[in-house]
Amino acid sequence: MLDKSDWAHLIPHAGTMCLLDSVVSWSDGSIHARSASHGHQGHPLRGEHGLHAVHLAEYGAQCMAVHGALLARDRGETTVRQGRLVSLRDVVLGVEYVDPSGDLDVYAERLYGDATGAQYSFRVMQGERLLASGRAAVIHPQPQGFV
Repeated sequence: MLDKSDWAHLIPHAGTMCLLDSVVSWSDGSIHARSASHGHQGHPLRGEHGLHAVHLAEYGAQCMAVHGALLARDRGETTVRQGRLVSLRDVVLGVEYVDPSGDLDVYAERLYGDATGAQYSFRVMQGERLLASGRAAVIHPQPQGFV
C-alpha cells in the first residue's frame, strides 16, 4: 500500500482537491486506490445535499492521474505532468448521492496510453455496491513553443 505522501507530489491535484488517500495496489495496466474524503464536510465538490455521484468521475480521473504518475516515476521522470480530461463515456451512476460513511474503492484500468494521452475504464465501489463506472480519456498538452 502506498500512502498519499508517497505520490501526492506527483499529480497536479492539491489540498482538498487531492481526493484519494492511498493506493492499495497497482501494476502496469491498472490501479486500485482508496478514499474517505467523500465524507468530509469541507469536501470541495460537496453540495447542499452531499456529494453527487456525478463527481465520482473525478475520483476515477484522479486515479488515472496517480497511475500515470507512478508509471512515469518508474521510468525515471520526476516532474508533474499536466493532463486534461477530454472525454467521459458510458458513465453509469448507481446512486444519486454518495453515502458519506464507508471508504470508496476506486479502480482504473488503462485501455491505451502513450506520450500524448491515455484512455481508461474506471469504477467506484463502496463495499460491494457499484456507485459509478465509465471510461475517460486524458490528453497531455505539448509544452508551449513545442513544434
